[in-house]
Amino acid sequence: IRVFSQGYDPVEVYIHDLELHEAEKNTTVALVRGVSAAFVQRGYRVGSFDARISSTVLPGSGLSSSAAFEVLIGRILNGLFFEDKLTPVQIAQIGQYAENVYFGKPCGLMDQLACACGGVVAIDFNEALMPECESVKYDFARKGYSLIITDVREDHADLTGEYAAITEEMGQICAHFGVKRLCELEEKAFYASLHELHQAVPDRAILRGIHFFEENKRVQRGIQALKKDRLPDFFREVILSGESSWRLLQNLYKPGSIKQSLPLALAASELLLKEDGAWRVHGGGFGGTIMAFVPNAQRKIYIGQMNRLFGEGAAVELCVRPIGAVCLEM
Repeated sequence: IRVFSQGYDPVEVYIHDLELHEAEKNTTVALVRGVSAAFVQRGYRVGSFDARISSTVLPGSGLSSSAAFEVLIGRILNGLFFEDKLTPVQIAQIGQYAENVYFGKPCGLMDQLACACGGVVAIDFNEALMPECESVKYDFARKGYSLIITDVREDHADLTGEYAAITEEMGQICAHFGVKRLCELEEKAFYASLHELHQAVPDRAILRGIHFFEENKRVQRGIQALKKDRLPDFFREVILSGESSWRLLQNLYKPGSIKQSLPLALAASELLLKEDGAWRVHGGGFGGTIMAFVPNAQRKIYIGQMNRLFGEGAAVELCVRPIGAVCLEM
């Protein structure tokens, strides 16, 4: 498999060697080999191909560039060698496997599912092997708002340890209660045990657990707000979600760092937008990007101010494509 991506060195993987190579971790080669290996492990055929890729996804900025790439490779293999039998969820799971095992980043499944499914999608991870995805159709542009992503120019590509710590600390809470995932734990049992948790696990783990339970409820409220066309209510949940990421999940900057570009971008967004719109960290955090829903009347002012802070081209207007990874023509 040979991949020629515009602006990057070519990638070549021999399909007779799909074993894990430790030296390849954190590289694009690892993603191609990992996706291919996942196909073979599931009993699917893998063949050779050449791919030429051009992308506008910002690398290492929290815009799910690795997930987009994994889903792309999975979609190519699905179309060329497996008669498009795999669902978007299955392709996303293959991508997650490649990133977890071959690339070495303990990410969840959300980014891959978003790329594979497309559009605004509500995801229920209660069933780990088969998460439920619900398309929520909503046109923010028709409501007079633009989606602006601002890259704070603080690369988060080498912060795998910080991402892993979130999973590890959640796991400590799970181990205390004898469950595998927090969704298996009743919320009441968690809150009733804060005292004993304080003695058993790090306080940051408890705060991250609180974020987990409260975020699930915020997501449900946000989905209902969009379905009922209550945009201000949706924006409120987005802002509350971002504040919880900052205060409880603590994924905006590396502990002890005096460089805090994400909090600065969020504070600037609040000053600019005040009570009209929404803003929050986007992606895994610890650098990368923020997202903001900006009234069209303020779009140029907002982009200009964010570019002044973080450099020309830092703020980019995007749209949510209503479809995921598809084959246009065979």
